[in-house]
Amino acid sequence: MKEKTALHNRALPQRRGISRRELITSAAGALVGILLIGLVWFVVGRENDAAMPGVGELNRPAPDLTLPTLDGDNLRLADLRGKVVLVNFWGTWCEPCKEETPALQEAYRQLQAEGLVIVGINLRRQEPSDDAVRDFVQQYGVTYPIALDVEGEAARLFQISPIPVSYFIDPEGTIRYVRIGTLTANDVATLFARLRRSAEGALRISGHLHILAL
Repeated sequence: MKEKTALHNRALPQRRGISRRELITSAAGALVGILLIGLVWFVVGRENDAAMPGVGELNRPAPDLTLPTLDGDNLRLADLRGKVVLVNFWGTWCEPCKEETPALQEAYRQLQAEGLVIVGINLRRQEPSDDAVRDFVQQYGVTYPIALDVEGEAARLFQISPIPVSYFIDPEGTIRYVRIGTLTANDVATLFARLRRSAEGALRISGHLHILAL
């Protein structure tokens, strides 16, 4: 019996404890990994903060309004669902608007094919005539739609501040950002990209949830 027990003990592998050196190596590796992850998050966070224009964040439905355009048609905001929409309030007498308009036109030229819609809403009742608005549009080579807020309804519903003021609307029709003051083409591109990524992410999550529900 003792012989069998001895043979059995020899057959079993001897369990060896983790050495102090291995413990130190494992702990150091884990610490380095945590530090690297923290560094990545720190750098990415700083880059995102630096790239984010100075805007106010909102979360309210865009007004469903219809306005006449400078071309004689009607423009209904609800018809633009599914796209990122920049609504910009402006006037021909507004000096910052004159500075901002070329940047908006450049952003529209670059991003229209990717789904950006810019709607310039002119405060028409503060203008001398439609011709004054038309002259401004032609002078600055504006090709995005120009709507006319003849009765001040759009300004009231959007609760606008001094112009220029811009509202960024996501594809679901929700106002997400407001910028008081001028925008650059880079500002528009940054906010457009953020809203588009957000919409794409929400769409992927919705698709996953739909698959899980089946």
